[in-house]
Amino acid sequence: MIYLDYSANTPADERVLDRFCAVERSCIGNANSHHQAGTAAKAEIDKATQHIASLLGVQPAEIIYTSGASESNNFALKGLARLTRHQGKHIISTPLEHSSVSGTLTALQEQGYEIDLVDVDRNGTVDLEHLRELLRPDTVAVAVTMVDSELGVVQPIAEIANILKAYPHCHFHVDATQAVGKMPVSFEGIDTMSLTAHKFYGLNGIGLLLKRRGLALEPLIHGGESTTIYRSGTPTVALASSLDCALGLALEDLPRRTEIVRKRNAELRTALSAYPKVRINSPETALPHILNLSVQNVKGTVFQRALNEHGVCVSVKSACSSDGLPSRAVFAVSRDRRNALSSWRISLSHLTTEEELKSFLEAFDACYHELTAQ
Repeated sequence: MIYLDYSANTPADERVLDRFCAVERSCIGNANSHHQAGTAAKAEIDKATQHIASLLGVQPAEIIYTSGASESNNFALKGLARLTRHQGKHIISTPLEHSSVSGTLTALQEQGYEIDLVDVDRNGTVDLEHLRELLRPDTVAVAVTMVDSELGVVQPIAEIANILKAYPHCHFHVDATQAVGKMPVSFEGIDTMSLTAHKFYGLNGIGLLLKRRGLALEPLIHGGESTTIYRSGTPTVALASSLDCALGLALEDLPRRTEIVRKRNAELRTALSAYPKVRINSPETALPHILNLSVQNVKGTVFQRALNEHGVCVSVKSACSSDGLPSRAVFAVSRDRRNALSSWRISLSHLTTEEELKSFLEAFDACYHELTAQ
């Protein structure tokens, strides 16, 4: 098997698994229990939280543990909407968002909220002038992905945050799921930010919502104590510790990992550009971990299935999206529905080898000639 779908899920690092198992065995108490076992569990999760906070440049009180980024995005947007419901019901987002953001916004729209999507240019970057035009006194939230999961476009988060300073009732939510562990990330100027461990070689089932101190969101889950009043439930000590481990390893090794991925991306771009019916949708400025392409007149799902028969794993749209519809992200940048229907995604890792890329290109060549000849 040749795995080229690292933006959907990454294999857990052995050191992360070791940390999880060690903490799961040693911390048998509930961190909210007032006895020795509970105290030991609370000390362990507090240690993890403090270290995560230092790694991300935030305060420990700004960290809320969740089951993953989808929960974090739902929590943030629904919470912000309810918090500011008396100030307005206008929200701005982009056509590049993950379904956990776009789906939440659709749900809010059904509750009477007005949703506007800001334009993006041909490189997928948010049009800042159009954002300024869309902003109103009753705009209560702006939701922008730091790096979108289909094209890998990196958004100008600092510039957007600066624009929003003029709108005191407007909060800024950033989905940083595809960014953390792959590039430097800052919480500066942001009100809420989501991330999840399984995108940077951690375990599934643990993520974070960073929430600016003083921002009183209504919880999605009520009742019962936890590490914070904002999400009830027994603290997942071993999972929190494993996220801490994965994040520390990813940031420590970030330069080396990034260099490897850049090299692999360049090799792929050069090789795939030689095919006349291939269109590379990811801009040159995209995060190198993601390479989106289309093969003219061949649906992305068809090409994906053909590659799968050769033992190659790639994605059509993001793993959480519905099948049978064109990619909203690719359509937004190409303005071409057929191209969006033909698009699919390769996502790379520092674990991707030259031998794997060679085998992939051989499989691609076979599929290309078979499918474009029909």
